[in-house]
This record gives sequence, C-alpha cells and structure tokens, in this order.
Amino acid sequence: MRPVSEPEQVPKNPEFPLITEGCLKNIANGGTLTVSPRAQFTLAAEEEAQRRGIRFIEGVPAATGGLRRTRSTARVAVSSDHGGFALKGSILESLRELGHQAMNLGPGDDRPCDWSERAQEVAEAVAQGRADLGVVIDTVGIGSAMAANKVPGARAANCWDEAVARNAREHNHANVLVLGSRHLTASSAHAILAAFCMTEPGGGRHARRAGLLDEIEARYGAPTRTSR
Repeated sequence: MRPVSEPEQVPKNPEFPLITEGCLKNIANGGTLTVSPRAQFTLAAEEEAQRRGIRFIEGVPAATGGLRRTRSTARVAVSSDHGGFALKGSILESLRELGHQAMNLGPGDDRPCDWSERAQEVAEAVAQGRADLGVVIDTVGIGSAMAANKVPGARAANCWDEAVARNAREHNHANVLVLGSRHLTASSAHAILAAFCMTEPGGGRHARRAGLLDEIEARYGAPTRTSR
C-alpha cells in the first residue's frame, strides 16, 4: 500500500489506497472526505477524524471535491427510536449530500418511543413502494432489524461496517439499513450509509438466492417485490 502524501488527495487508481492523518490536514472540522470504496485507514487517521468530526464518504473523488454518485437517486425513508434520534439528523443530511431524497418519518424529538413501530413504518414504506430504501436507527440495531423483517417485502440488515453493508445489498438484496448508534461513530455510520446506498443488488447467483426469500414469503401468503 502506498501512503498518501498530499492533504485530501487519494492516489489515482491504487488497489487499496491508504488514508493517513496527513490526508485530513486541509479538511475543516465537521467536514467530509470522499474516499475510494477500497480505501484503508491508519489508526491515527481514524482517531483524528473522530476527534474533529470528519466524515468519510465512500465514492469517487471528483475534481470539484464532491461525490460522484454511482447509482440513481433514491427515495430513502428514515426513522429512529429515542436511542437513535441524535444520529438521525446527521443521516438525513448525509442522504441529501449523496443526492438522495430523504423522507423523515420521525420522531420529532428524543422522547422514549418503541423501536418496533419505527422499524415497521420504514419497512412498510419500502415494501409498499413509497420508498426505494429505508434506514432505521436504534441503540443496538437488532430489535429494529427483527421488526422490519416481519413486514413482507422488507429485507432489513443490521450493518456495522462498510463491507457488511455492501454484502447486504449485493448478495442479499437488502432494502432496509439498520444502524445501532451505541456501536458506531458518526463518521462510521455515514460511511456505512454511503456503501449501502451506492451498492446495487447483485445478479446471477445472488439474485437467485435472494429470490429464495421471496419463495419463503410466498409460502405464507406474502406478496413479493422486485429488488431495486
């Protein structure tokens, strides 16, 4: 791996570009840095990004410093319980930055609420075609994933890093991303979100295996829905 020597620059076309602390020198506190999907990070870079609130956005670094999207604009339904409320605002902002249409399904404050209801609302929006993708945020992510997957047509995945998010989309055709706020920093949550939204459902064996989920639902009288 070749280290990056110039601030905010990722080597052109390396197989695994390395993001170091020096790459963040010219990034404003609370700013973003677009990195390759295969980028690797030094521990110092991760700690510096967390300290300064810098977010890594997975994509293709463009000359303008913006994000070049690799998939069409999506309608993304977003909700959280009280444990995920603080992160929800940032997720909505990140979706808009990625060029997607963010649909805020609530709640409007951090008063205690039931994660099952929030997850169901997002899953129904996706399953009924009112949204293309969904994001649910609670404290750990397990309960919301269970609740969302009770809705026929919803395929919810609790993702804790970018690789899992890409796998959930490509291999399993997931359409609802579940995030556990307790185990994620703001920057890691945004990177996971970008990976999930920018990965297309895979064809071939992945499509065939994902289709088996439709068959299971059909056995219990649930309608099927083609993955976006």
